[in-house]
Amino acid sequence: MTNAEVGMTVRHRRYVPYSHAHYAGNLVDGAYSLGLFGDVATEMCIRTDGDEGLFASYSDVQFHAPVRAGDVLEISCAVTRVGTRSRTLDFAVHVLARGAATPDRPGAAEVLDAPLLATSATGTVVVPA
Repeated sequence: MTNAEVGMTVRHRRYVPYSHAHYAGNLVDGAYSLGLFGDVATEMCIRTDGDEGLFASYSDVQFHAPVRAGDVLEISCAVTRVGTRSRTLDFAVHVLARGAATPDRPGAAEVLDAPLLATSATGTVVVPA
């Protein structure tokens, strides 16, 4: 029996450590967001079906803004379709806070006035019958 309902949402928050920066400007690769989508999808499957489920596919992935080391992210996953064994999920990564280091304040950071959409995607997971 499933508890999956359209509109059900799971959210995670994560600090991006500097050890994850791969590019100039402390940029983090796009795969980082996809890994976070896998984490929220797993929790969603556990909550809805009592199983970790399996990721079947992405039908759309868009990178809207950079993710940087020092960011605080909120990752969301919402159910948009419930099938017999599959669920369609919408994902988003928003940047809530960002490092703002300067030479005289190397640990400076700031909360953004409004969350910044960094990555979005639609995906499909499958769960046991």
